[in-house]
Amino acid sequence: MRHLLDTVGLERSLALEILDVAEDMAATQHREVKKLPTLRGKTVVNLFFEDSTRTRISFEAAAKRLSADVINFAAKGSSVSKGESLQDTAQTLQAMGADAVVIRHGASGAPHTLASSGWISAGVVNAGDGTHAHPTQALLDAFTMRRRLHGDASRGRDLDGVKVAIVGDILHSRVARSNVWLLSTLGAEVTLVAPPTLLPQDLSAWPVARVLFDLDEAIAAEPDALMMLRIQLERMNAAYFPTEREYARRWGLSAARLAALPADSIVMHPGPMNRGLEISAEAADSPRSTVLEQVTNGVSVRMAVLYLLLAGEHGDTDAEGGAR
Repeated sequence: MRHLLDTVGLERSLALEILDVAEDMAATQHREVKKLPTLRGKTVVNLFFEDSTRTRISFEAAAKRLSADVINFAAKGSSVSKGESLQDTAQTLQAMGADAVVIRHGASGAPHTLASSGWISAGVVNAGDGTHAHPTQALLDAFTMRRRLHGDASRGRDLDGVKVAIVGDILHSRVARSNVWLLSTLGAEVTLVAPPTLLPQDLSAWPVARVLFDLDEAIAAEPDALMMLRIQLERMNAAYFPTEREYARRWGLSAARLAALPADSIVMHPGPMNRGLEISAEAADSPRSTVLEQVTNGVSVRMAVLYLLLAGEHGDTDAEGGAR
């Protein structure tokens, strides 16, 4: 694996390999000494042009537990805020000897540009670009589903036949897009649920089974996993729904809707959560919620990605935007 830029074009075999290596990484995190010497001498740069807490800390923890040297580079207060281009920043990192660059950027396509430009020889991992993609979030979500649904027998298993409903702000969500493609690749049946104003205009190319406008209808179909998305108010420059109270009433996961879910259904959320808007406190804190598990699993999955990027076999695929 040379880069991880998207889940579109990510081969099923590679996705399963990442999930299986993540199982191995998760097993090491129960030891008294959690660090592995695997990436000793390698340098991982976290290059974040957008604010982040969970993702940046998760990648930092993953790299350090593999004994890599970590450089955290925040755009605010750096030369970027003075007008330095992505090219100049990349060439600076190249001069520093970066082996991998984990990049989050507000512009869709920035990680792909960095990976294909020739400015840098390091492997590139997309940690979220605009409203485009967030592949490691989709991988950790799939890892969490697989563990919850298959338990100790999850290794090597795909998600064939698993019913997943993704609910909320699909329009602005790179998490939704990456999950749709990865879950479909792994055999899951994906349903999108949102008000019409929070759906992309053209979904014809998306591998989804259904698009619904009614959350209660989606719950009645008994999904195995219900993934609630954060309402991204910071990306909204228009009125996409009447009021927050109205949104919570029609598309929020209330205590009553939680009770209507099948007993073995799980509730997911990529975080950070708007409690009382897309998800109630009862749902967020219930035993069927995987929110904290997703955070824990994120470290194992990102350890697996960095391991395969820097210590595993370096292969190429021609999938546009996928792993190269």
